[in-house]
Amino acid sequence: MALLSSRISSLSLSRNCLSLTYPLSFLLPTCTHVQHMNYAKPAMPKMKGKAKLGPAVEKVRLPVETDPVKLANFVCGSDPVKENPQDIKLKDDSEYPEWLWTLRTGKPPPLRDMDANTKQYWRRLRTMAMKEKNLLKKTRK
Repeated sequence: MALLSSRISSLSLSRNCLSLTYPLSFLLPTCTHVQHMNYAKPAMPKMKGKAKLGPAVEKVRLPVETDPVKLANFVCGSDPVKENPQDIKLKDDSEYPEWLWTLRTGKPPPLRDMDANTKQYWRRLRTMAMKEKNLLKKTRK
């Protein structure tokens, strides 16, 4: 009996101490509404086959020059003006600078053929290293 009364008195003492130091509302949750888990529903039901999500967009067909004489003598499409375009006439090869004919138009040279003392070499090496690093990141996931 003494044990029970000591428990009750210690419990009432602890309640009294708590009510003196902390208000009871601090111990109890103050949220009065119940949270519901409403998961997002799909905007449209699933359709079989190809589903179109918007209005049909027609492809824009750009005019293409097919006249072989005009293609051989003019730079077709060089004038961006829509009304009455004036394409640039091609000149004789002798009227263009010599460096124009030495420009590289194919694939870039392999890294082993490039000079290691040039900026292009180090840029290319950096680009190749970044591509390899990104590929390794992608395969790890």
